Amino acid sequence: MPERPTPKEVAYEVIRDELLLDGNPRLNLASFVNTWMEPECHTLIMDSLNKNYADMDEYPITTELQNRCVNMIARLFNAPIGKEETAVGVGTVGSSEAIMLAGLAFKRKWQNKREAQGKPYDKPNIVTGANVQVCWEKFARYFEVELKEVNLREGYYVMDPRKAVEMVDENTICVAAILGSTLNGEFEDVKLLNDLLIEKNNKTGWNTPIHVDAASGGFIAPFVYPDLEWDFRLPLVKSINVSGHKYGLVYPGIGWVVWRAKEDLPEELIFHINYLGADQPTFTLNFSKGSSQIIAQYYQFIRLGFEGYKKVMENCHESARIVREGVEKTRQFDIISKEKGVPVVAFSFKDPERATMAFELSKTLRRFGWIVPAYTLPADVQHIVVLRVVVREDLGRGLAERLVSHVGMALQELEASVTKSIPHLVLKIEVKPEEVGEETKVSAIVKGIHGGDKEWKKIHVSGSKTKGVC
Repeated sequence: MPERPTPKEVAYEVIRDELLLDGNPRLNLASFVNTWMEPECHTLIMDSLNKNYADMDEYPITTELQNRCVNMIARLFNAPIGKEETAVGVGTVGSSEAIMLAGLAFKRKWQNKREAQGKPYDKPNIVTGANVQVCWEKFARYFEVELKEVNLREGYYVMDPRKAVEMVDENTICVAAILGSTLNGEFEDVKLLNDLLIEKNNKTGWNTPIHVDAASGGFIAPFVYPDLEWDFRLPLVKSINVSGHKYGLVYPGIGWVVWRAKEDLPEELIFHINYLGADQPTFTLNFSKGSSQIIAQYYQFIRLGFEGYKKVMENCHESARIVREGVEKTRQFDIISKEKGVPVVAFSFKDPERATMAFELSKTLRRFGWIVPAYTLPADVQHIVVLRVVVREDLGRGLAERLVSHVGMALQELEASVTKSIPHLVLKIEVKPEEVGEETKVSAIVKGIHGGDKEWKKIHVSGSKTKGVC
């Protein structure tokens, strides 16, 4: 800390100049997090920056706005609640906290049931796919729950419902399905999972429930795929989380979790405090947090409405189509994302020998300003290196076309650099005259360089020369 104060103008300029070295958020195609909102919402955010949401008694209207958001989201997800009933849910700082709260509810309900049956309750587990976001691993480690992952396989990069149900046992507190995989944006088949799990529950009596991690897809499916059954229309779905700061179109710092019914959230997990002036129920992992993101979410709901959200999501999918078709035209990539899902374009090089070239392409695109991540897939498909473009509201047609153009330019640069890096090889082959015939074939192992990686290749030389150099 400096010994003396710094003039406010100087402090501002010093920090502002340093922040110029950050990447451009709008060109950050690695992130699902929203990067644009209207100026009117900026004003509301600034007006509420100094409000602590935990002070519910002091800021009752802010609390009311949060409750309205919970009710809207629960009805959007087809929760079985009456017109005058209040939904069960809470705003969080993101889907990570939301998932931990949902996981704790499942764990406590399972423990209570096992204890009442006189059975051991010290080894809970959750069944997920290996494509889950890291927050599920955090929950398992922090709260001592075994994470049983269904491995992926080539051509199928999400959890297989059949294999997931096979892994369910009497200690499974829930099966977690993902509506919008982080790896490729694909929706998992929650309907099939629900049907298969009902069959197993009927045979075993375990009543294993489902949680849907709709962090990315929760604000897409209701507007673009209204007939897709993934939410509370399925009887085993007991809780759903969604990120307001992704396709909920709010800046970072807001997530939501809603429960099917009051009985799905154990009462002993809810704390009641009164030292702020009135009885306040609270179920969060933290306490103090800003109110601005909750207010921003409410603004988006009433500003856009159902039709507005639908139009935004359709525009995102149109931009994703432009990117996908542009990538396909290069004829160098396999598309591993699906058209039905989150507007994401995930692709890998067709040629397995060029797989690691994806990392070089990512670096080259960075020079154009684009942040496009390259990463390996999880266990059993870790040999596949993927590039992923997340299309958000602020990536319109013009930027999508420019991105495709820059991908083509980056590929040309990489091809040129690879050609320059391959050395001229002179192979001297000595053959005894008596061993040579018209169809003589001589095999040799040579060391070549491709894409910066050293590889061994076997070549065959045919001919009738009896001596010399080829």
